Amino acid sequence: MAEIIGIRFKDVGKVYYFDPMGQIMNIDDKVIVETARGIECGSVAIPNKEISDDKIVHPLKQIIRKATDDDLRRIAENRKKEKRAFSICLKKIEEHKLDMKLVDVEYTFDSSKILFYFTSDGRVDFRSLVKELAAVFRTRIELRQIGVRDEAKMLGGLGICGRPFCCSLYLGDFQPVTIKMAKEQGLSLSPVKISGTCGRLMCCLKYEQAAYTDLLKTIPKVGAIVDTPNGEGVVIEVNPLTKILKVKLNKAPEAAPSIFQSSEVKLIKDAQIKVNKKELEALKKLE
Repeated sequence: MAEIIGIRFKDVGKVYYFDPMGQIMNIDDKVIVETARGIECGSVAIPNKEISDDKIVHPLKQIIRKATDDDLRRIAENRKKEKRAFSICLKKIEEHKLDMKLVDVEYTFDSSKILFYFTSDGRVDFRSLVKELAAVFRTRIELRQIGVRDEAKMLGGLGICGRPFCCSLYLGDFQPVTIKMAKEQGLSLSPVKISGTCGRLMCCLKYEQAAYTDLLKTIPKVGAIVDTPNGEGVVIEVNPLTKILKVKLNKAPEAAPSIFQSSEVKLIKDAQIKVNKKELEALKKLE
């Protein structure tokens, strides 16, 4: 067992473990630590806690100190400098006519490096841009290309549900979301209905997937052959939550589908939910 504290460097970011060095820390306390990027200031997300060694990446780095008033003033100054750096970088991008969108700028705590985050549809040759920025700011410059999900997380906004983006509100890491999840949940595969503001599949599709997976184990799937009180037929629509099935009867293929509760039918041959190639081609950019 080892005593740790969890430190987060962004409002909604990954939590990293550090050795508290015997100091008692509370949630939201600011601490100065050394990271792979250099000296950084983070917020305590997990107060002093003992965890098993197999959950720790050794060696565990130690905190340097609890943030002082001078440290907090330096952070505030860095936030001001970031706004200026953002403006300067935008002008330089326009001058070089680079196909890239600047998203955010971040100074490290000790100002030894400035990170510029951008998005782009392809690769960008920004070597000359880096040289000019280094000449202006006289410090190390790093341009980091990020994805559209990361952009949404950084900038924030409101989703179609009317609430702030999950990624900017509480999701520390992005979870894999697939077209198959949308299909298993009986959602329309219209890109407008299953994609978020970032243009990728909505993260919330992941939340209920485990429940839908369990429900689909107990009811026939679309394409299954079933025996109903009115004869055999094929399931053409399923509502996993209500367990209501729409069945096209073999004896009346031209008639409207009949509706049954799953408990009223007997499964003859089940089907599998698959995303066909045509659907995958049309929607692959959403994943």
